[in-house]
Amino acid sequence: MNERDSERMAALLEGMGYIPSEPDDEADVVLINTCSVRAKPEHKVYSELGRYKEIKRRKKDMVLVVAGCVAQQEGTELLRHVPHLDIVLGTRSIYRLPELVAGVIKNGERACAVDMDASAQPNLFGAERSRPRSPTAFVVAMIGCSNWCAYCVVPRLRGPAISRPPEEILDEVRDLTGRGVREVTLLGQNVNIYGNDLRQAGLDFPRLLKMVSEVDGIERVRFVTSHPREFSNRLIEEMATNRKVCEYLHLPAQAGSDKTLQLMNRGYTRDQYLNLVRRIRDAIPHIALTADFIVGFPGESEEDFRQTLDLVREARYHNIYSFRYSVRHGTAAEQMKPDVPIEKRAERLSMLQNLQDEITERIMKSYEGTLREVLLEGPSKTDPGRTTGRTRCNMPAHVPGVLSPGKVVTVRVTRALRHSLEGEVVS
Repeated sequence: MNERDSERMAALLEGMGYIPSEPDDEADVVLINTCSVRAKPEHKVYSELGRYKEIKRRKKDMVLVVAGCVAQQEGTELLRHVPHLDIVLGTRSIYRLPELVAGVIKNGERACAVDMDASAQPNLFGAERSRPRSPTAFVVAMIGCSNWCAYCVVPRLRGPAISRPPEEILDEVRDLTGRGVREVTLLGQNVNIYGNDLRQAGLDFPRLLKMVSEVDGIERVRFVTSHPREFSNRLIEEMATNRKVCEYLHLPAQAGSDKTLQLMNRGYTRDQYLNLVRRIRDAIPHIALTADFIVGFPGESEEDFRQTLDLVREARYHNIYSFRYSVRHGTAAEQMKPDVPIEKRAERLSMLQNLQDEITERIMKSYEGTLREVLLEGPSKTDPGRTTGRTRCNMPAHVPGVLSPGKVVTVRVTRALRHSLEGEVVS
């Protein structure tokens, strides 16, 4: 979602006549798009702002903007603590960026825009974007979240879940295919409850998947992120029968013990999660599953953590995104005890990641010698003599030669690396 927000803000600035600067240039506008879902990226924001203090002293007409979740969270406090900052732009105020930049340039007006009232927002979702640089694109299906997991700041900083009207989504997808896009990823903090608030008969997320896949020119559809509690049998059926929906699913688990899941307010049990995984694998045998995990949540015992390791073994994820628990201000977990010592959190994270590395290595090796469908995306970032694409299960794949982006080719995998594949095009 942050990547898509960044694309939108860049497009709004380009609409004002700006062009992207080179890394070594001292830009006229610097925009830092932020995340506060964990402590580490939030701390990096203040470090980055400190780096621009001297630059702003030399280049007084530079406009410095902080956007995203840290902006929404800190509001006017950011302006107070960082005198060289010009604009604080909240998660639902992106459309105001051109107006606020113009205000700084013309009148020297510092500004904070963090209004969360959806009824006052004329353009909540926004289809603005730069010229696509890839045959893949993110498309916002819904914004916000209403789950209130105990550790998470998203509902407070991005607001409650709001579905985007389907006609807006389809219009954006049609526009993208006209500009060479062949694969779209539908975005939402809890995308599988799409349509619940729109109250249109027959409109739910499986129906939206079907409508998007029927747009001429679309060859692949993906989506993130799903909540296990609302993952319906209809969605499994649509994924299994719709050839354009890729065999890839991000299904956050967060923990493996019922006690921890209940404290997290996840709304499902360990057995319910694993039963869902079994139903998905029965319907889509070759699906690649990924998940999120938090270790060291308040009160997590050694037995709770052991159950997380056991769940990872049973689920057989292609990959996981795992983090040490960090306290987020304003969440229910902020008041929970007892704390797990930081050293113990680090130890558990290392154990979990080592286990997943072993599982991932076995899965990757199983690809060697097989044929995979790959959508070519563009030149390799590390070797201009190769082209990079992705398999249907979202695995990066590298092939020799400079080939046209947007083509779907069959690749024989010759070598599996840690997180990507190498191969040769056979058709």
